[in-house]
Amino acid sequence: MPNVEATTRYDGSPVLKVQGVFMAGLAMHSSAEPNTLVVRAEFEERERLLEDAPETYYVTDFYRRYPLVLVRLPLLKREILRELLAGSWRMTAVKRKGRATLTKIPAIQPGGIDPLSF
Repeated sequence: MPNVEATTRYDGSPVLKVQGVFMAGLAMHSSAEPNTLVVRAEFEERERLLEDAPETYYVTDFYRRYPLVLVRLPLLKREILRELLAGSWRMTAVKRKGRATLTKIPAIQPGGIDPLSF
């Protein structure tokens, strides 16, 4: 994915950023379970994920007010991880560049760009 950088947060935990803006990372807050990924997700998307697969996705009070979802990594299939990261990337790129950039960001379809290959 363009402009994605693997870096670390202030506490040393790994994160992915798009031009310096948080995209995804390991959830380090004490309210999160071990081996949890936190990714950007629109509130409506988060609700859908929570309804469809509550064993995989969750949210704690600490994260509830933010457009994020928590993901239990051991239960996540690689293809779904790609989709989550692609959605988070699009959301982050729009946040970073503004709404006008949305048209420049390719929609990532199943079998399309592999976000894990960057």
